[in-house]
Amino acid sequence: MTLTALSWIVIALGIVTGAAIAIDCYQRPQHMNVMNVTWPITGLYFPVVGWWIYKAMGQPDGMPRGGGHAHAHHDSHHGHGHGDDGGGGHHHAPKPHWQSVFVGVTHCGGGCTLGDSVAIPVVALTGFTVLGSTLLGHFTAEFVAAYLFGILFQFLPAMSMGETNPVKALVNAVKADTLSLIAFQIGMYGWMALASLVLLPQEPDAGSAVFWFMMQIAMAIGFATAYPANWWLIDRGIKHGM
Repeated sequence: MTLTALSWIVIALGIVTGAAIAIDCYQRPQHMNVMNVTWPITGLYFPVVGWWIYKAMGQPDGMPRGGGHAHAHHDSHHGHGHGDDGGGGHHHAPKPHWQSVFVGVTHCGGGCTLGDSVAIPVVALTGFTVLGSTLLGHFTAEFVAAYLFGILFQFLPAMSMGETNPVKALVNAVKADTLSLIAFQIGMYGWMALASLVLLPQEPDAGSAVFWFMMQIAMAIGFATAYPANWWLIDRGIKHGM
């Protein structure tokens, strides 16, 4: 099997995994709306296994949307259900600390992946380079876009959950996401540099399946390098566990 064929297979599995999670998030909305975006994105760079991760750590308890009047009637009579979260009573049981950190990293990864995915076509279409290097051009543009999306992914949930001071929400978002994003991007950049300069015969074109397969691997490695940073941030109360 050629690398291109393998790339297409893994990319397709990622798309299917992300789509399956997105459908389930529609049927069982997340307590925090941004996670309805974050979990499907996680499936894109964790093909197949991302579905298991979502089922184990992200899928809310309770019946799917429109999943039976009898169940809703039963809950309304007993008055306990899963709590009032504004999302149909869908709560997830408290997680062990390592899982809470893991889900926190998916939140960071969602912003990073979305930012990178927006920046990559822009760099490819404009021919943007840094010091004459297309790879450095990708790294610079992707960092800026990922940082902006990462801050947005922290800022919007804070405002939706009752924060009335946008400046305070922005400052807290910067505190919570900066170290996490840098750690994520270090892992991602390290892999892309290794793949482009050492493992592959030449730097892959941004429109090729091989490039996006390498990006899937890079995101998974970035996830691993961001995990210790998120553990530290959560332990010190700078970032909330999820």
